[in-house]
Amino acid sequence: MSPHIVVLGAGYSGLVAAKLLAAESGVRVTLVNAGDRFTERVRLHQLAAGETLRDLPLRDLLAGTGVELVLARVTAIDTGARAVRLAGDLPDLSYDTLVYALGSGADLDAVPGAAEHAHAVAAPDQAGRLRARMAEAATVAVVGGGLTGIESAAELAEAHPGVKVRLVTGGVLGEGLSRRGRGHVRRVFARLGVEVREHAEVAEVRADGLVLQDDEHLAADTVVWTTGFRVQDLAREAGIAVDERGRVRVDATLRSVSHPDVYGAGDAAAVRGPGGRELRMACATGIPTGQTAARAIAARLAGREARPLRFRFFNQCVSLGRHDALVQFVRADDTPREAVLTGRLAALYKEGIVRGTIIAMRHPAVPSSL
Repeated sequence: MSPHIVVLGAGYSGLVAAKLLAAESGVRVTLVNAGDRFTERVRLHQLAAGETLRDLPLRDLLAGTGVELVLARVTAIDTGARAVRLAGDLPDLSYDTLVYALGSGADLDAVPGAAEHAHAVAAPDQAGRLRARMAEAATVAVVGGGLTGIESAAELAEAHPGVKVRLVTGGVLGEGLSRRGRGHVRRVFARLGVEVREHAEVAEVRADGLVLQDDEHLAADTVVWTTGFRVQDLAREAGIAVDERGRVRVDATLRSVSHPDVYGAGDAAAVRGPGGRELRMACATGIPTGQTAARAIAARLAGREARPLRFRFFNQCVSLGRHDALVQFVRADDTPREAVLTGRLAALYKEGIVRGTIIAMRHPAVPSSL
C-alpha cells in the first residue's frame, strides 16, 4: 500500500510542502486545515486598515495536484497509533509520515487584559475585527516595535489620518534594523504623525488603554498587540520533542529529533540556519522550510539521502503604508547591513516580493524569499 503523508496546516509552509510532496513523491497526500482559504498573513495589516485582499480558495490552489483537502481543526496527535484526531464527527486520519506546519498566532496571554481588550493582526478574523473597530477609533496604541508593529502602525496611520496612532515598545523601535533603516522608519512615522514610546514595558491592557510597569497609564480606545507569537500545544501534548516555546525540535532536514516519522516546518518548528542561529518566524523562512521538509521526505521514500536545509537571509521588507517602505539588506545570519532601499521604489520591491509568495503557492518548486 502506498504511504500516506498528512500535512497539518495550509499556510506558507504546509501548502508548499503538500503540493511538492504530491508532485515529487507520487504518494497519497492529505492536507488538513481549519479554513478553506489561503491567508496572505503578510498582508493582514492591510486588511485591518481597510483594504480588500484577494480571495484565494485552497481548492483552487490545489486543483490538479492530487492533494486531498480536509477542512477540520486538529484536536490531538496520537504518535503511537500514527493518527490525527479531528474536531466534530470526522474520523481519525492515519499517517505514515506527518508534516507539522500549524504555524503561530498572536501571544495575547503575554500580559493581563490583552486577550480581553487588545486586537491582533495574526489571523483574518482578528484583522477583520480591528478593521471594524477602526471606524470608531480615536486613539490607537500599537504594542510592539518589531516589523509587524511598524507595518501596522504605519498602515493604520496612513489609512486613518484623523486617528492618533502611538507605537509602544519595550525596546528600541526597529531594534533589528540598521541605523539608516531605523532613521527612515522614524522619518516616515513623523510624516504620518505616529508617536513612538520606547523602553516602555506594558504591564496590563485595559479597555481605556495601557498600564506600564511604572504604573503610568497611556490612554487609548484601541490597542493593537503585535509583540510575540505562540504556537499550539499539540506537539508538546503528543510527546514530540519541542523547545521552550512549544515548537517541534528538528534536525537539518526538518525531521523531528524524537519521532522520525514527523517533520516540522515554518513557525511551528525550531529551525536553525547559518551559524546555528535560530531562524525567525516569517514567511521568508516558512516557504523554504516547507520545501526542504517535502524534499527530504520524498528523498527518503525513494531511498536517497535527504539534503539539509540550505538557507540564507537576504533582506527584510517592511511596508510603511501603501507608498513607502524599507528594504533592509541583511547578512546571511539576518544581521543588518547599512545598505537600505527606501521610498516608492522600496514599496514596489516589497509588493513584488509579496506577490512572489503567491507564485510559490501556485508553483511550490519556485524559490521565494521575503
